[in-house]
Amino acid sequence: MPHPLPRHWIGAALLLVGIAIYGRDLYQLASGMATDPVVGRAFSGGMLAAMATALGTLPVLFARPLSARTQAAMLGFGAGVMLAATAFSLVLPGLDAAREIWNDPWIAGGVMAIGILAGGGALLWLDGRLPHEHFLNGTDGVDTEALARVWLFVFAIALHNLPEGLAIGVAAAKDGAGAAALAMGIAIQDIPEGLVVALALRGAGYRAGTAALVGAASGLVEPVAAVLGASLIQVSAVALPWGLALAAGAMLLVVSHEIIPESHRSGHEGAASKGLLIGFCVMMLLDTALA
Repeated sequence: MPHPLPRHWIGAALLLVGIAIYGRDLYQLASGMATDPVVGRAFSGGMLAAMATALGTLPVLFARPLSARTQAAMLGFGAGVMLAATAFSLVLPGLDAAREIWNDPWIAGGVMAIGILAGGGALLWLDGRLPHEHFLNGTDGVDTEALARVWLFVFAIALHNLPEGLAIGVAAAKDGAGAAALAMGIAIQDIPEGLVVALALRGAGYRAGTAALVGAASGLVEPVAAVLGASLIQVSAVALPWGLALAAGAMLLVVSHEIIPESHRSGHEGAASKGLLIGFCVMMLLDTALA
């Protein structure tokens, strides 16, 4: 008599089937409606990031929990990737676009500085007003008691992924190479992020299948946000440097407010810092190669 399949194999199969169906449906939607090449680039980049998040959750179905040191190194790596992506795929192209419009380096730098501060400040304000949970350190915001814990996690992760998707869309409006580099960098960062999120859910008491499904679903906001960002930027050329600056500020805030503190929380600052340096260099090389 054949042995029944283990539950984790069944869960993995269902997750992969769901990812494939969702990806197919979104691809068909994009083919039929998003004929604009800029929107198409944004959608493709957002889908790459979403699929990377889903891929990162799969090991939770099979592997034992990672050590605190490994998790810190992975979070540091993700922070380094996002810092490099912000610098090379958002700030520098934004400065170039601003100089082309105003033909003055001081105005270009001022626009980017104001936009970065506004983007980070807006996300920080939102962070304090909306009920959510950080990755590992519990609840924050207001009126959290009325929400189920699982939806707090989902909302927190979606809030974290929103600026990444917007950044992909804004970069897609600038040029294809820069958008590809940024999307690749965010996707690389999303793989360990997806795993860390799934492990956090697992540690909070959720089953492995639930943790993987919720973690995978958290990335679905990125293609939507990418298409939205690209569509808004196309309204006016002046909006491009502002959009790049706002996205850069939001990304910097996410790294500073969420990822780096979590990478240091377990006491493995050295591993986290090494991961950050490696992640920054990997993304820098990718940006240079794809530019």
